This record gives sequence, C-alpha cells and structure tokens, in this order.
Amino acid sequence: MKSVRIGMGAGYALDWVEPAIEVMEKGNVDYIGFECLGERTMAWAMLDKIHNPNKGYNSMLDYRMDKVLDVYKKQGYKPKIISNMGGANPVAAVERIAEMAREKGITGLKICTVEGDDLLGKVDRFMDLPTIEKKEPLSTLKEYILSVNAYTGVTGIIEGLKAGADIIIAGRVADPSLVLAPAIYELGWKMDDWDLLGCGTIAGHLIECSSQVTGGYFADPDYGKVVPDLWRIGYPIAEIYENGDIIITKVEGSGGMVTEETVKEQLGYEIQNPARYLTPDCVADFTHLVVKEIGKDCVLVTGGKGTPKTGLLKVNIGYRDCYMGEGEITFSGPTCIAKAKLAAEIVKNRLALTGVQFSEIRYDFIGINSIFGEKLGNEWSSGTMSECRLRVAARTPDALNAIKVGWEIQTLPMAGPAGGGAHRNYVKETLSIASILVDEKEVPYINSYVEV
Repeated sequence: MKSVRIGMGAGYALDWVEPAIEVMEKGNVDYIGFECLGERTMAWAMLDKIHNPNKGYNSMLDYRMDKVLDVYKKQGYKPKIISNMGGANPVAAVERIAEMAREKGITGLKICTVEGDDLLGKVDRFMDLPTIEKKEPLSTLKEYILSVNAYTGVTGIIEGLKAGADIIIAGRVADPSLVLAPAIYELGWKMDDWDLLGCGTIAGHLIECSSQVTGGYFADPDYGKVVPDLWRIGYPIAEIYENGDIIITKVEGSGGMVTEETVKEQLGYEIQNPARYLTPDCVADFTHLVVKEIGKDCVLVTGGKGTPKTGLLKVNIGYRDCYMGEGEITFSGPTCIAKAKLAAEIVKNRLALTGVQFSEIRYDFIGINSIFGEKLGNEWSSGTMSECRLRVAARTPDALNAIKVGWEIQTLPMAGPAGGGAHRNYVKETLSIASILVDEKEVPYINSYVEV
C-alpha cells in the first residue's frame, strides 16, 4: 500500500534543532515540517517587522536553516521542507534562505513563498464581527490592533509542491496542514474525501508539537512515567498510508519513546471537542480512533474520520494590551515564608502610597501558591520551606507605572525584611490575542518562487 513518511523538525518557535537534523539524516523521510508559530507569535513577529521591514520571520531561521541546508546539500535536496517559519514576513524569510543557500554554493534549489494569511489591510471590513473571547465587536480594539492573520490550510502548499518546490515557507498556516498537504499531494487524496482528510489532519495533530508525542511533556517519574534520555529526545515521524492508517515512530536509537500512552496524551492536547476538531481543511473526528502499539517506538493509529470544512477561518488579532511590571526577591531560612509575606505587605502599601496605577496585580509566593492559589497551595505546602521567592506582577496602562512596580522590589534589600536577596525587576509590553471567524473567500493564497 502506498505511503508517505513525514517527519517533524520543530513544534514551536525556539525548538531544538539537533533532533530535526537526526530525522533528516536517519529518518528516511520524504518531507519534514517545521511548525514554529503560536497564538501570539504572529503579533510579536509583526512588531519585529514594524521595527525592521526585513525581519518578522522566525528568530531561529538563520541558525536552523544553516544546519538544515548543510544536510540538504549533502543529501541532494531531500527531504522536502514545509514550514510556517515565515511568520509575518515569509517573503523576507525566503530571501534570507536563498541568500544562505548561495553562500553555501547550493544551486538548483526552488523555494516557494505562500502568502495570503495577512489580513491587516482588510481589517476594517471585519469591525462588526464579534470576538470569540469577549463576544464584543472587533471595533472595540481598533486603535490597538497590530496584526491580523488567518489560519490557512493546505491549498498554497499543494500548489507549491505541484510547481516543484523543494522548500515551502508560509505564514500562519494551521499546524496540521503542514502534514496534511504532502499527504494529499503524494497519496492522491481528493479534496472532498473528508474521512481521509480527517486522517491526515489527525496525523498532523499527532506530530505537530514535535517531541510531545515522543515523550516530551509526558515524563513524571513519581507516577511511573519514565522517559529514557530526554536530553536527546527524538522527533516524531508519521508514516501515512493511502487508506488513512497512520504509524507514529521515531529514529531508532534516539531518546524518548513512542507508546500508546504518549500518543493518546497528544491526541487530547488542545482539543475542545474530539468529535469536531475544526481546521481550515476539514472537521476531524477523533472519537473512533484505535491506538495500538505494534512494536518498539511504533504505534498504529486507525479509524480517523472527517466531515466537510465549515468554510470559516479563524483569524487571530494581535493587539497592544498593556504593560507588565514585575519584580522578584528571595528570602531564605526557617522563617522565609513569613518574611516573604511581610515583604508583599510592604510592597502593597508602598504602591498605594505612591499612587501606582494598575488594573490587575498578583502577589505570588513561588513554590507555595503561584500555581494553585492560596487554598490548594497552602494545603499542599509543608510550611517548613527553607527558601521562598516573592513575585509581584501588575498589568499597567503604561511603561512608567510598570517600572514603578519593580522599584518597590528593588528597595526591599534596604528597607524590607531581613535576608532578602537575588532581586530583579523588568518591564515588558504585553500583546494579547482576540479571534474572529471570517469567510474563507476573504483569504487568498498567493504563491511566489525563488530559484537558486
């Protein structure tokens, strides 16, 4: 039965490079995908582009592609590369890759840019649409909007493959589409064979987060979840068959593991309704899946289904939200918790005295209540800790108020409880995300090509 082997080389913007090279060299894969975007990544990328028109793509592109191109040259431009590393500026990303290829003496390379996801120029047409998060019209955020990007699907990638591209760089392509596109192209699936598209989407979902399906984010030794050699974890490979069956595996001898448990955990990751996993390409149905371990680091997934796509695309709106002022200080010794609580009380009163403006503030005692809050945090804490770190963080309307939050932490070694140290503070602008749904007809696919 015909199949295609697709490896994953990244699951987020700053993912490790070495396991990707291992997949390229030893995984016998036809394609490798680099998934490098998150919800807010596009907004930060657009901010980079505003500051420098030649930037706005993945910050690790140079480092990652330097190593990838060396392998590419050695292996005769195999495997083909598909990525959303283009971020807010896929054209500049492709130009940079081409420049790097020329510097390495690579010739005969065809690189495709897939654009169309950037809808910032059309945003005025969407002002009456409600945001998914707050159900308020998008117009309430109009003056703060920084980026507007639709989650696009397989269309532009498939067009690039048909044109003979060796490397395809896109903007905000939906994560599983990086895998579904080459599966459709290689296996001859029809664009309305919804069950097969559902299977390909499930395969993409399983490997899009790189090492999460090979034991990353899985290990918990006290509960018997032991993962070998996490420090050299292998990235996943999906072998997808023309009937929709999927085998998840990894390079033999690499760290990590592929088991029924790691696969099942990843199946549930970021899934709201397993019967209706909405994507730009189809609606995938996870509820009939059968997961079976058929060998060491080899898991068979069958029973995927799908239904027609909705015709609507999720569009992420990145906007300037606020500033965050943050400060931290550590107290040690048997009375560290009491001293940290006294320090928090000092900061609270100082902020009131000096009139610092904020819309929200947190006083976290890291290791006690910063994750689970006061009730559970105090229940689970032994109360006999030898060190405690106070964190104060506030959402402020501007940078000056954010700076003032940190100032109050900086004064504590002189004017606070005994034994405080290792203090620090910083200020950062906070970008937030709102989402709307738009008709897919609003989103064009624009391909261009560079030959080296």
